[in-house]
Amino acid sequence: MRVTAIVPVWNRVELLEKLLLKLRAQSRPPEEVLVVDNGSIDGSAGAAERLGARVIRMGRNAGFAPAINQGIREARTEAVAVINNDVEPSPDWLGRLVEALEDPNAWFACGKLLDARDRRRIDGTYDLYCRGGAAWRAGHGRPDGPAFDSPRPAAMASFTASLFRAELFRRIGPLDEGFISYLEDVDFGLRCAQGGCAGVYVPRAVAWHVGSATLGRWNREVVRALARNQIVLIAKHYPPPLARRLAWPILVAQALWGLVAVRHGSGIAWLRGVLEGLRRMKRIRRAQPDNAAAFSRILIQGEAEILRIQRETGFDRYWRLYFFLTGGASD
Repeated sequence: MRVTAIVPVWNRVELLEKLLLKLRAQSRPPEEVLVVDNGSIDGSAGAAERLGARVIRMGRNAGFAPAINQGIREARTEAVAVINNDVEPSPDWLGRLVEALEDPNAWFACGKLLDARDRRRIDGTYDLYCRGGAAWRAGHGRPDGPAFDSPRPAAMASFTASLFRAELFRRIGPLDEGFISYLEDVDFGLRCAQGGCAGVYVPRAVAWHVGSATLGRWNREVVRALARNQIVLIAKHYPPPLARRLAWPILVAQALWGLVAVRHGSGIAWLRGVLEGLRRMKRIRRAQPDNAAAFSRILIQGEAEILRIQRETGFDRYWRLYFFLTGGASD
């Protein structure tokens, strides 16, 4: 299986150079590395070319989703690995993901991401989504351990560092560029789940992730975009009858996330994002009511998995309050 590695970048040339060297040193290197430059002003494009990557210059900061879509259109291989510039893959990271994708039933493969600042802790594994319209990178913040050492099916993969069959994007469609940046991979994952295209979690495919290295985790623009896109996800995927039935979990999940933003000094940015998302709702083509039963099952399964991991590894304050106030994964 031939692989193109797609790396979206916007500045931070030192991270990009480190990543490209790590990709070159893989035990099973990609056939091509494609760097999609979102208008960097620090020489990232030139550095990528000097290190052997093919560069697509977007000419402006078009956002994560447009950059990835452009890379996918340019790729000519059976699989594409999407990897952020702030990721450091282990030498056998790609080889283990390719091996997992040899299973004809697997549409994508994602590995274990550890926190680059504290390598004993999980940054994320696969993505999960609850009834209230909030996503969780399974295991985020937990100490690495046996709970995350077993391969398992995965309904959704983060686009931080994962491998996908190229055919999946023709089957499900590209990333939704209306998201611009943040949660476009969750939207894609929900479409995969609804389309019956599952993947696998490969814990031995290890990488380390800095996380929000360009803008910072609680940058106000990041918070605004996340808050906006959480509302957009609900508007896009929840059939109206289901949204009305889940009004309480949705209110709880979004309000608790707002309180977290307030605690980090980004409450106004959160409110701006919510209002922006609400304004966009009228322009979003909603899911049809006959999808409600199938989509409800996806939500219940995701929430049940969140609850299981939280019980096994210790509750975050956010999820403890969410499950206390909503009662947990029930239809």
